[in-house]
Amino acid sequence: MNFKIKRLALLNALAKVSRAVSMKSPLPVLTGIKFDLKDNELILTGSDSDITIQTSIKENIEIIQTGSVVLSSRYILEIIKKIDSEFVHIYIVDGTLTRIEGANSKFDLNGTSYIDYPRIDLNKSGVHLQMKSTDLKQAIEQTSFATSEKETRPVLTGVNFKAKDHVLECIATDSYRLAKRILTIDSDVSFNIIIPKKSLIEISRIIEKDEFIDLYVSDRKVLFIFDSVLIQTRLIDGSYPDTSRLIPHEHNYSMSVDSVSLLNSIDRASLLSNEQTNIIKLSMSEDHVMLSSYSQEIGSVEENLSKAFYKGDELSISFSAKYLNDAIKSINGEKVKVLFTGEMKPFIIMDFEKDDIIQLVLPVRTY
Repeated sequence: MNFKIKRLALLNALAKVSRAVSMKSPLPVLTGIKFDLKDNELILTGSDSDITIQTSIKENIEIIQTGSVVLSSRYILEIIKKIDSEFVHIYIVDGTLTRIEGANSKFDLNGTSYIDYPRIDLNKSGVHLQMKSTDLKQAIEQTSFATSEKETRPVLTGVNFKAKDHVLECIATDSYRLAKRILTIDSDVSFNIIIPKKSLIEISRIIEKDEFIDLYVSDRKVLFIFDSVLIQTRLIDGSYPDTSRLIPHEHNYSMSVDSVSLLNSIDRASLLSNEQTNIIKLSMSEDHVMLSSYSQEIGSVEENLSKAFYKGDELSISFSAKYLNDAIKSINGEKVKVLFTGEMKPFIIMDFEKDDIIQLVLPVRTY
């Protein structure tokens, strides 16, 4: 293997594939990035067996001799990041010993044979769906935060992607809150899968521009292809709970309010709340809307929501300030509406003008 390449082009590609590499992998070869130099391109692959990221470089590269090697992700990334040169020259000196040369620097890095790297099947198989990358990125950002951190129910640690009748629903819940994004898709495909949160976060970070992304969904994995990047992730086994019955369809009370003023009020109201529970109370009537919190050890705070418009009988409801804060931020609209069905019933937060994002929060009983 012997090639010269523009340093920034290589750095950008390494930064992407290294996201899939885990330094804690039980398989030492998977702590590295596989360099596969072909006649017309350099293919880089990173994997932790749960998620695989592969990208190729065809421009800004001079290929002298083809070949393959696996180099430590940690060290090759740092070397390319810090080497002070517009172009770098990388070649195998002996066996797997690889030399990286810049204008004034020379590094010799011990590699691993590419034969030891597990064979990863990145074939385009399964149900095919094409969608806009920005829609996918938004859907991930609007749902993934609501997944569970606990491994006791593995299905809740991922986001449920459910496609049917030209509609794609992305749903996440930790059983205390729920986030749902509804997307209209061109393809009339059908699938019901659970994608791990970690994989989705990495996909979201790699999406940089508005383009089309291809998804290939099969029984155990899903492959995403866009902008010379392939990302394949395993799926979480199991059936996702039916969340449709959790979302109330009738509402006796409603509140509309400016998003920024509500976020600022939540921030102030939760200042004196207990850090572990972070519970605040919303008291509403047609005359006034009040946010408050009380802690016996710390003190109390009241926040008058003068910009809120409330419709319905008097209602008081307590909940996690963090959950409401996360829900409003994910909607990212100027104004939100909050729909209630009762004191101890889940309530819904939506954009004032659109209904393609539904955020649901469970109230907390306080005495």
